Amino acid sequence: MNQPLIVSFGGGVNSTAMLVEFVRRGVAIDAILFADTGGERPETYEHVWRFAAWLVEQGAPPVHIVHKGGRVETLEQNCLREKMLPSLAYGKAGCSHKYKIEPQERWANRRYRAHWKSGGRVTKALGFGAEEQRRANKGRNDDPKYDYWYPLIEWDMDRDACLESIRAAGAPLPGKSACFFCPGSHDPEIRRLRDQYPDLFARALEMERNAKPNLLWTRGLGRKFAWADIDYQERHQLTLDLPCGCYDGEPA
Repeated sequence: MNQPLIVSFGGGVNSTAMLVEFVRRGVAIDAILFADTGGERPETYEHVWRFAAWLVEQGAPPVHIVHKGGRVETLEQNCLREKMLPSLAYGKAGCSHKYKIEPQERWANRRYRAHWKSGGRVTKALGFGAEEQRRANKGRNDDPKYDYWYPLIEWDMDRDACLESIRAAGAPLPGKSACFFCPGSHDPEIRRLRDQYPDLFARALEMERNAKPNLLWTRGLGRKFAWADIDYQERHQLTLDLPCGCYDGEPA
């Protein structure tokens, strides 16, 4: 029985390079999924549309855009309604699971239900780079439906190699793939968001302000600091010792 290959496309450098390599190496792809949280950075959406067109030109399948099921709302809307921040701000990865993994699972359950019922399995390709072996080792060995494949690790491709692969193929280069309010954003990325997309920065600050009554040990979107502190620093010409806010775990 043939084992279909499903690709989790995050819109960033690694998953873009993985798909470029699949095209170059003639790997047969059954489906490509992009899970939209509703709050991706503008450059991510632009890259997804451009790269999806490039893939079709190369004979690859179209990119399927999937969304969270149940209540129809974006991650941003969910945070505002619940008066909370994305789970990464609390050191967890729940938003990735609810808005990235589950939508892809729902789509796959519809497409492969009969295949699984007949005893078949599906290969899921994830774009972990050669430097991310530790992430690839986090379980997933007993999944009854999937065999997980990490091609970039297998091919020893780190971020630099991924960028070179994309450039060599003439495919569109992506920016960083993350929500504009991602708690994993570094200080320069937060300032760049503020300067390039002040409307999005204002929405992130509103999310932070809205959640403030329910915050305990987490100070804000930066976990150990509030994004509003950065804006305050600029307006009052202060020097604040702000940590980067990154969290070593699943992406938001």
